[in-house]
Amino acid sequence: MIGVFLGKFLGNKENIAKDLLILSAGFLITICLNEIFPEVYHSADPNIGIWVIAGVLLQMILESWTKGFEHGHFHHHQDEKNILPIALMIGMFVHAFLEGIPLANSTKISPYLLGILFHNLPISFVLGSFLFAKHNTTKGSWLIVILFALASPLGLVFGNYFNPDLQPYFLALVGGIFLHISSVIIFESNKNHKMDWRKLFLVILGIGLALVGHFFHQH
Repeated sequence: MIGVFLGKFLGNKENIAKDLLILSAGFLITICLNEIFPEVYHSADPNIGIWVIAGVLLQMILESWTKGFEHGHFHHHQDEKNILPIALMIGMFVHAFLEGIPLANSTKISPYLLGILFHNLPISFVLGSFLFAKHNTTKGSWLIVILFALASPLGLVFGNYFNPDLQPYFLALVGGIFLHISSVIIFESNKNHKMDWRKLFLVILGIGLALVGHFFHQH
């Protein structure tokens, strides 16, 4: 909700969202490699990597519905005709719902939870900027925002009712989603493959913030 309101009132400042996205990408890919994947591959299933690949492919499908909101593609008011609100709502909800499932049975603030929060802030900024362009407010826009805000908490709640043995598979699926999103954010913003020192600094800063959580978090 904080990200949406920032997007609503600062939506014309795209650089803020893009900087947050690059920062979050460094944070997210570090969480994947230091928190998610070690736990995933600790599973006894030798084929669990297939679920990581499935997560990458699933995110590619979801992006055909959300038009890249997850990695900061700004869509302006004239783009509305190319974006179906129902498809956007379903895509964003499924994405966030799956992220919430691995939080089940967790009672503490974990690097994974921080990764979700860090990741969703710039996404919400972009979403708020698009849905409330020119400060227009509709019931449909608020419905999309509310469902997106509730999706991860609902995933957490429903995750408590799933077989605990399935937890590594959901985590692997989300790991694939995170890996795809963070990679796209980091690499697609490179224009002509020139070194962008500002972007490099933001990625390193995001990595550093995630490593602080990793080193001081009790595993």
